[in-house]
Amino acid sequence: MRIDLNGDPYTTRSRTLAALVEETGAEAGAVATALDGRFVPRGLRAETALRAGVRVEILSPMQGG
Repeated sequence: MRIDLNGDPYTTRSRTLAALVEETGAEAGAVATALDGRFVPRGLRAETALRAGVRVEILSPMQGG
């Protein structure tokens, strides 16, 4: 299915947000996720279904001042 991942078109076979995080190689415990602009806590990713056209953000924390 086609989704928008971090502002870019992306094709995935993942059906849940947790599976997408794993697919992208992101460290699940070290990223924040959002679906259509709404924060999704780590504990809810496995039950958060993806659908075609959804906007997903997978963000790593940045350090600096």
